[in-house]
Amino acid sequence: MRFIRSAVLYLALAMGANAGLAADPAALEALREGDMKKLVVHEAPQPTTDAAFERADGAGQGTLADYRGKYVLLNFWATWCAPCRKEMPMLAELQTEFGGENFEVLTLATGRNNPAGIVKFFDEIGVDNLPRHQDPKQAVAREMGIFGLPITVILNPEGQEIARLRGDADWSSDSAKAIIAALVDQGES
Repeated sequence: MRFIRSAVLYLALAMGANAGLAADPAALEALREGDMKKLVVHEAPQPTTDAAFERADGAGQGTLADYRGKYVLLNFWATWCAPCRKEMPMLAELQTEFGGENFEVLTLATGRNNPAGIVKFFDEIGVDNLPRHQDPKQAVAREMGIFGLPITVILNPEGQEIARLRGDADWSSDSAKAIIAALVDQGES
């Protein structure tokens, strides 16, 4: 049954990818199943923030503008967050499968998170392909209305928020992958 559902999702994706699927909120919403039903797709893109965050390993500051030109799955998380521990390997899998010129998973540890604790967190769950950036004063989180963790926001190549999911989700699901594939395909066309 899962295979049939996957085939239908990917068929819908293939048929709609070149017809502006990513730009059409209704088309993205049609791909939502299971945990992805919690993904709220905005009717119109929403502004984000220019607030700075700290790059991993003391590499200076960065902003969301640094990621313009590609779709970004921005995950706000913390080392003390049990659901974050559960979903982080799935986010790493998305980065492995879809990461590149048109898509990137960006993780942002929000609030008080010791850099050594972040390294330990990633080591314990076997994640080595996601950034360990921090938002220690919650400037990015505050300006984007992030309350509670985890929260995942999808940004379009212009740096605007096009969707938001509160809480954890099965990012390894066929539905999640169909949504990301639709965005990546749109970025390539």
